[in-house]
Amino acid sequence: MGFSAIITFAFLTVMVIQDLQFSVYIIWRNVLGGMVMGVYFGTASLVYEIEKWSPLKQTVVHFVLSVSIWLSLAIWMGWVLLFPLLLGIGSFMVIYILFWCGSYLYFKRIESELNSSIKK
Repeated sequence: MGFSAIITFAFLTVMVIQDLQFSVYIIWRNVLGGMVMGVYFGTASLVYEIEKWSPLKQTVVHFVLSVSIWLSLAIWMGWVLLFPLLLGIGSFMVIYILFWCGSYLYFKRIESELNSSIKK
């Protein structure tokens, strides 16, 4: 939720500087959406704690949950319109894959460092 607060503050600052006016409901709804996303992604990693699941199953379950939560919020918030929905889903998938690959490479490096330190 920390990032949503920072992003909200940045947008509100731009609104103040440019003297833009929006209804409190629109701001409230977007802050709520950001908080829900923060809570979800803060707790979603618990899927990877289920040791009896394979890494593939963990990743697929995490991905399906993430797309479902994000898409539901994005449509409700008006972040993604129905027409460019495929672009929104595609963007989400690209970002998800980038984060997953980055995490995978990071933990592979940690694994090799631990294995080399054990061999010494």
